[in-house]
Amino acid sequence: MVVFVTAPAVEQAEHIAQALVGERLAACVSVVPNVTSCYRWQGELCKDQEVLLIVKTRASLFDAVAAKVRALHSYQVPEILALPVRRGAESYLRWLAEETRRDEDRG
Repeated sequence: MVVFVTAPAVEQAEHIAQALVGERLAACVSVVPNVTSCYRWQGELCKDQEVLLIVKTRASLFDAVAAKVRALHSYQVPEILALPVRRGAESYLRWLAEETRRDEDRG
C-alpha cells in the first residue's frame, strides 16, 4: 500500500518519516519538498507550499500509520490517503514485507 501524507515543512515531514520507518510502520518514506497544494479550508480558497510524504507500507499497518501521523502532525485535519498497490517488483514487495515485520510478527 502507498499512503500519501502532506506536511507544512520539511522538518515535520522528516520527523514523521523517521518515526514511521523507525517503528517499522513503513519500509520507506519518500519526502518530496515543494509541492503546491490548492484546497478549500474553512470557506477560504488556499494555495500553499507543502511537503509530500510517500509512505510504502503493508495494508495491515494502515491504522497504525494513520495514528502515528495524527500524533506527530500539526494540522487539524492531516491528509492521509491510502492507495492499494496492485502490482510491484517481487523483490521490492518481499523487501517491503520484511522491513515492516515488527517484533511481534517475528515470533
